[in-house]
Amino acid sequence: MSSVEIGFAIGAFTLVLLAFRVHIGMAMLLGGSIGYTLVSGWDPLMNYFKHLAYGRFSVYDLSVVPLFLLMGNVAAKGGLSRRLFEATNAFLGHYPGGVAMSAIGACAGFGAICGSSLATAATMGQVALPELRRCNYSPSLATGALAAGGTLGILIPPSVVLVIYAILAEQNVAALFMAALIPGLIAMFGYMLVVTLYARFVPGSGPASAPLPWRQRLHAVGRVWPILAVFITVIGGIYGGIFTPTEAAAVGTFATTALAVASREMRWREFMAAVLGAAEATAMIFLILLGADVLNAFLALSQMPVAIAEWVLASGYPPMVVLFAMILVYLLLGCVMDSLSMILLTIPVFLPIIMGLDYWGLGYSDKAIWFGILALMVVEIGLITPPVGMNVFIINSLAKDVPMKETFRGVLPFLASDLLRIVLIAFFPGVALWLVHVLGG
Repeated sequence: MSSVEIGFAIGAFTLVLLAFRVHIGMAMLLGGSIGYTLVSGWDPLMNYFKHLAYGRFSVYDLSVVPLFLLMGNVAAKGGLSRRLFEATNAFLGHYPGGVAMSAIGACAGFGAICGSSLATAATMGQVALPELRRCNYSPSLATGALAAGGTLGILIPPSVVLVIYAILAEQNVAALFMAALIPGLIAMFGYMLVVTLYARFVPGSGPASAPLPWRQRLHAVGRVWPILAVFITVIGGIYGGIFTPTEAAAVGTFATTALAVASREMRWREFMAAVLGAAEATAMIFLILLGADVLNAFLALSQMPVAIAEWVLASGYPPMVVLFAMILVYLLLGCVMDSLSMILLTIPVFLPIIMGLDYWGLGYSDKAIWFGILALMVVEIGLITPPVGMNVFIINSLAKDVPMKETFRGVLPFLASDLLRIVLIAFFPGVALWLVHVLGG
């Protein structure tokens, strides 16, 4: 058996392990170790293991991950998410579907200080669901809007998944954050448009609430401005070249903690819970990274990604056909895998293919950034599609009286918005790259 054939066999073996619910990190670690041994032998594998953990975890850019996770946890424990929802609801709640639109806007705001979709969905679900119930929103619209809005957590920068992609693709983290901002805002406004159309064509699904006096609206804005200041400091500092992403994450974490303490909504117990939650999430991500490193090292030895890339390039398929075939693979994988796992499993195979094809005359770095944003948007769909749909499960755990099928029915219009946005970015890369060129020079 040739090394390429071993590569395909180990790839299939890893997918079988995932089908049997083996943790993605352990599945990749086991598959990569077996394949490495078959291709190079046991001693080279042990020699590789000697420096593997240090070589991976000493990467400076990875320090962003626990900091952004901690910032999001502190924001959730400190009541900052409630302020975001109250501020958006003060201005949008009196429109049909306005409370659901407020929840989506708050999800985008929380995603700007969190970086995790699951945390965004869980936090905003706890904050917004009671108000949606009080206003008699239909169960499908209420839970569907929250599940879809949660996906903004990984699209609105900062994004943990984008940090991991930047390391895998050897791209600048700040440039990827710049590229994600406009698609993220398009996603937010697209979701709000979906809610507006839903409330209009399904009467009674999203009743308007009573408008608030301007004094209360301004008070709500006054309570949220420090959060906006943190976002502007973190993202503006990165875009303006004042901070590196790691420095911005540290500043943002400190500022968010100070705000949470000053609001008197976070005590020592909540702070320690936020630290523990960030530590647990970081450990899980780092385990997946370790397994991905072993699997990717084996794939490099087997030359399987190179063989696939050469076959695709020699096949003569139009570049857009290849791209949409990859998107279809992501959509299928999203039914059974989480977003980070999909990125780690596919980028070593897909990225060499993309880089070998011509897309709109893009340069090497532009192409890698554009594909990263496309991949991010596609994997976010997996968070709201059956049978996994982690955001759907999280929202349904909060709304136990709503059948799962109602929530999945509610997310369908939002999926249509996602697909239209993917087509837009695929055919008009400048939408994602414009800010990179303007701010990056």
